[in-house]
Amino acid sequence: MAQHFLLSAKARSLSLAQVMRLTDNEAYQAFKEIRWAENGGEPFCPRCGCVAVYEYRARKIFKCKGCESQFSITTGTIFASRKLPIRDLLAAIAIFVNGAKGVSALQLSRDLNVQYKTAFVLAHKLREAMGAEMKDRTLSGHVEVDGAYFGGYVKPENRKEDRKDRRLAIHQTGKRRVVVIMREREGRSLPFVFRSEDESVPTIRERVLSGSTVYADEATTWDALHAKYETRRVNHSLEFQDEGKADTNQAESYFSRLRRAEIGTHHHISGRYLNAYANEMAWREDNRRQPNGRLYLLAASAALTHPVSREWKGYWQRSA
Repeated sequence: MAQHFLLSAKARSLSLAQVMRLTDNEAYQAFKEIRWAENGGEPFCPRCGCVAVYEYRARKIFKCKGCESQFSITTGTIFASRKLPIRDLLAAIAIFVNGAKGVSALQLSRDLNVQYKTAFVLAHKLREAMGAEMKDRTLSGHVEVDGAYFGGYVKPENRKEDRKDRRLAIHQTGKRRVVVIMREREGRSLPFVFRSEDESVPTIRERVLSGSTVYADEATTWDALHAKYETRRVNHSLEFQDEGKADTNQAESYFSRLRRAEIGTHHHISGRYLNAYANEMAWREDNRRQPNGRLYLLAASAALTHPVSREWKGYWQRSA
């Protein structure tokens, strides 16, 4: 029996020890090479794009000869105004990508020896950078569509006679949300969060190109997709897959990862941040066959090419 890729030596091309053993200068050079990879690791002005810059000797600050603006290695990135050392930022990325089902903010805070709120915001910055890759994404070919509900748990009363039917809307919290995943077979994923599956149909029509073949389950919500796409259905009350005709196994694989992240890693995901976690798990699913060294470079590149976060810069207690 062939060994699973994730268990092979090829999947382990980076260790946290390698990152933590970097000297300050080595970490700084690695950061430069990732941020300005398109220019061979040489800095250029984030404001005007001029490559004629020079570095101050007294401190690691650059100055552009064109517009005369000063900038640092993190200026204009999601790590702007950072206080953590460069090596700690690289270590945070390595820890983050090494978690197959994600990494909790509490675990990250312990590994980096920082406050919980610091780790929480740092992790969400990385999720924002990952999700930005999907902003204008469209899908085509063979696309699986499915939805799964998260949140809105209502704790039952202690005594049986006091318990209510939690399936009724009147007894629900209103916090329940559905994550709808659109996933190309052997391709990319695209998740969205809605209040109900019905709300997702216009988005699916917008993001899945005409001429695609859509695979879905028996839910009546997906009946509306037949008007635009060749749609193949599988009745999950009878079978998991219609042999050779229809299945949603790739979509279910995504939800398996998201469920395990919620139950085993984070224990609770607020509806306010559900979209961020959904994007993170889509990114992990799309890159699940990449060695962790490659994941590290992909995540670092996404973070260093992403502009300053308007949601997470200076954030705590839900205020900027």
